[in-house]
Amino acid sequence: MKRVLCFLVVLTILTPFYSNGQENPHPTINSILKGQVSDSVSKLPLANVSVQIKGITNGTTSDARGAFTLYTAQKFPFTIVVTSVGYEAKEIVATGSPIDVFLKPATSQLEDVVVVGYGTQRKKDLVGAISKISAAEVNKIPVASFDAQLQGKAAGLQVVTNSGVPGEGIFVRLRGTTSINSSSDPLYIIDGVFVNNTSLQTTNLGGRTSSPLADINPADIESIELLKDASATAIYGSRGANGVVIVTTKQGAYKSKVKIDLNVSNGWVEADKSVLPNLLSGPNAATLVNEYWVNSGHPEQSPFRPVSEGGLGAPEDQKTYDRLGFLLRKGYIQDYNIGIQGGTDKTRYYLGAGYTNQDAFFKVIGFNRASLKFNFDNQLTSKIKIGLTNSLSRSYRNQARLGDGPQGRLWGSAITGATYSPTHDASGALIGLENTYSLVDNYDVNTTSLRYIGGVFAEATLADGLKFKSSVSADYNLYDEYQYWNTNTSIGSAVGGKAISAITQNTAWINEQVLSYNKRISDHNFSALIGNTLQSNELKYTYAEGNGFANNNYKLISSAASTLSSDDWTKNTIVSYFGRLAYSFADKYFGEFSIRADGSSKFGANNRWGTFPAFGLGWRIKNEAFLRDVKWVNDLKFRASYGITGNQSGINDFAARGLWSGGSPYADVAGTPLAGIGPLQLGNDDLKWEKTAQTDVGLDAALFDNRLSITFDYYYKYTSDLLLQKPVPATSGFSEYWANVGEVSNRGYELNINSVNIRKNHFTWNTSLNISGNKNRIEKLPTQITKYTRDWVILKEGYSLNSFWLYEQLYVDPNTGNPVFAGQDANGTVTADDRKILHNFYPKFYGGITNSITFRQFDFSTLFSFQYGNYNLNLQRFFLERNPGTGADATLLKRWQKPGDITDVPKLTSAGYNYTLDQNSRYLEDASFIRLKQLSIGYTLPKEIVQRLKLSNLRFYFIGANLFILTKYTGDPETNVTSDPNAQGLGGFGTPPQPRSFQFGFNLTF
Repeated sequence: MKRVLCFLVVLTILTPFYSNGQENPHPTINSILKGQVSDSVSKLPLANVSVQIKGITNGTTSDARGAFTLYTAQKFPFTIVVTSVGYEAKEIVATGSPIDVFLKPATSQLEDVVVVGYGTQRKKDLVGAISKISAAEVNKIPVASFDAQLQGKAAGLQVVTNSGVPGEGIFVRLRGTTSINSSSDPLYIIDGVFVNNTSLQTTNLGGRTSSPLADINPADIESIELLKDASATAIYGSRGANGVVIVTTKQGAYKSKVKIDLNVSNGWVEADKSVLPNLLSGPNAATLVNEYWVNSGHPEQSPFRPVSEGGLGAPEDQKTYDRLGFLLRKGYIQDYNIGIQGGTDKTRYYLGAGYTNQDAFFKVIGFNRASLKFNFDNQLTSKIKIGLTNSLSRSYRNQARLGDGPQGRLWGSAITGATYSPTHDASGALIGLENTYSLVDNYDVNTTSLRYIGGVFAEATLADGLKFKSSVSADYNLYDEYQYWNTNTSIGSAVGGKAISAITQNTAWINEQVLSYNKRISDHNFSALIGNTLQSNELKYTYAEGNGFANNNYKLISSAASTLSSDDWTKNTIVSYFGRLAYSFADKYFGEFSIRADGSSKFGANNRWGTFPAFGLGWRIKNEAFLRDVKWVNDLKFRASYGITGNQSGINDFAARGLWSGGSPYADVAGTPLAGIGPLQLGNDDLKWEKTAQTDVGLDAALFDNRLSITFDYYYKYTSDLLLQKPVPATSGFSEYWANVGEVSNRGYELNINSVNIRKNHFTWNTSLNISGNKNRIEKLPTQITKYTRDWVILKEGYSLNSFWLYEQLYVDPNTGNPVFAGQDANGTVTADDRKILHNFYPKFYGGITNSITFRQFDFSTLFSFQYGNYNLNLQRFFLERNPGTGADATLLKRWQKPGDITDVPKLTSAGYNYTLDQNSRYLEDASFIRLKQLSIGYTLPKEIVQRLKLSNLRFYFIGANLFILTKYTGDPETNVTSDPNAQGLGGFGTPPQPRSFQFGFNLTF
């Protein structure tokens, strides 16, 4: 295998040097056709447009200036078919004279070719639920990872940005959450490579994790397909239960001149004050502290007594120390990308390079990435094609400790420090070690990620319509974490300085073989494929820690007075076999069946293999006689599918096995430590796959000369055999083991509407709206499960995942100022039986609306994203209100102060349940929102000027992101105290919100 791999790489690299780069037309040429392809609205040239003779697969493509030359053995006249993604196909009779082709933008996009599992299909022929997103629609938003750019762009896709830190983990769901313990993230495939999207972070950052997808440069992406129903995803079997995101990067085009794209943008990010913590001034905060101690019956403990009594003086005499204002900054963002693509008659290539630098809107924290991309295909002979795809990146992060977890929290120190408390003493020295000023000057927490994603392939045409493809690909990630806490920080001062180093290597190898066959006989169209996949994933981890350094100039662990270290290793493999059959008749009736069998090393010997079938049917109603002549209906198709997919993530690689650990030392007679082993894990030979069965029905319609297109889907997903740890009697020597228990359902709808509101020669206006709703329910669960230290969230049969389990505060007694709870007895006591399940994290519906306008050389677009009906437990208020001495939230200004006050904020006191009941529903807030996610304005130089400059295109633009938000929530409704995807809905304490950003740039093509 290694020799074959080396041969393919060398052959692929050397091939261009044996090509003179000239056209190599068919040896028998009867006709030469020249032409120009342009957009019918903007009149600008269209590059990479396909030009083919009707009924013949060979053809050509337009170059960067829209020109094409077609050599053919056909004699004039003949019909050509001109197609391009996002435009309506056009047929023209060629007579020999040069022709001008003007393509109309296709709102319905039914002629688009979309990527499906191991192949492509016309969108109009699909029986599965697949959404296609052009990279040009999303890569304007200045975020580190492309998954964050997808928010609001496709029905059924829920994207939540957990914090305002660039490069952090993103919450992504396709059609709901299917599992309790396992991952519900979709599978990501980039150019055929199954890539890891699970963070390799191991050090404690308060529940925060980085996004592995931030290693990929969005500028290299051509298109993104979302595979949602079982008919579309079952071909991926064990990996498709949560949907599939297929990313296709730029490839270049055969028979095209060199095209160079340069994109440069610069700008800044700043705090959105509307979602920042609303902290009180020093005098106001001091007033609350004073009132708290008086109401608690201990006025003598208030620090705001007269100075003569040892106090700090009256509350109104206190100053305000704005730690948050000191921490905030205007952070700069830079983005530079260059792409070179083109091809000869036998070769196509794409070379891309990019650099991105993004500061956070608060000091110290930032992200930068340098990337290099190279894709290459070569038609060695008329029968054999080879190619490779390579992506190499280096991502560097200054990371932030956030949440309510460890010490050293930059953001947390700024919002929990009492605003009346000085930051420096009279001599100018810093007060305290968890001081925001001190942390900014002494913060050293960073990560470097080196990532390679790529592979090689060979494809052979064995006969007419019969092809065989073999590929070998890899995803390698070296993740290097480092922290140094010097003696000016609370962490370092306790041990004389602390250094932490963790290195994780994740290597995934994939080998695939696919044999495919396509045949058309009259009105009958057949296609079939079979294949197999071999996958291996290996993870290595090394950790080292050093404590006690001579001084703060020594940071290497080798310089520490004491050290400790550990390491770990794990590996899993999957063997898969798959197949698909598809048939269509008269472009009217469609049927498809697929099946995949996966064998995983993770499961027990009795259930190692899982089988995942699916089928789908389609009926193009438009082609029936009763609709064929209805002019205002351009297309109408019904779809239905059913299938089963699997899930194995969320359990360790040896979850089914009984394990022993070597870390069990014992002492001999002399007391000398000796190596020993001890039981670690109870095995389960019957452990098997989680399985999700999904039913989908859908309708696609294009109306009114394709000016209105509608796609609607309804689905029902049922997941069984959930992978959870089941308790066992302590007498067994274990506490729990992995088993299949529990069932979860998701049902929902998706609606996508695209419309061309105005289409004139110099003015166009297009609108795209998508809206989705999903209802999640735990159908079976032997015992309820509570989550987090204060049991805020409960998993219980009959309710949604991530449901809040709280005491329901009904009101505040206007006479006493004390809260009144549902179920409270006559003595004012509440018990655990009085707690209720109140709302959950998931929205009732969510989506986005995009408007795009062009007027002559100007373009304007907006994207609004929205969610409705979801709730967050506002932990920022929870922690700030219950202890006004360490920061105070402005909601306390609405507190009860005297009899007759009507409010939901109780009297400030340490007595009773006013601020001591952790599970109080008063902190549960409606987190619905609508956000202006992106606004862009562009100007493209007129064609005449561009040609005079010997360029193909030059566009200047402005992009604003997160410009405003409408919400009832106190803070940013998208922030979460942790980036754990299974721990959503705990809003934002110690977590910075999303910033506003402003970018100016230009895009140059020549």
